[in-house]
Amino acid sequence: MESGGRKINENKLLSKKKRWTPYGNTKCMICKQQVHQDGKYCHTCAYSKGVCAMCGKQVLDTKFYKQSNV
Repeated sequence: MESGGRKINENKLLSKKKRWTPYGNTKCMICKQQVHQDGKYCHTCAYSKGVCAMCGKQVLDTKFYKQSNV
């Protein structure tokens, strides 16, 4: 190993630990649809509820919005 903690002559494509997968195993907490990021809500549900899709914090007041679930 080098001082950086990396093996010499290793294949980086095979040794990469956390690879980005576009459709991982995380699902939306409301509609159970697959989420493409490591978040809590899909973009549709996050916008309709007014919350952040990643952390779930309230970011928008949708009290007076006229939204439908179509």
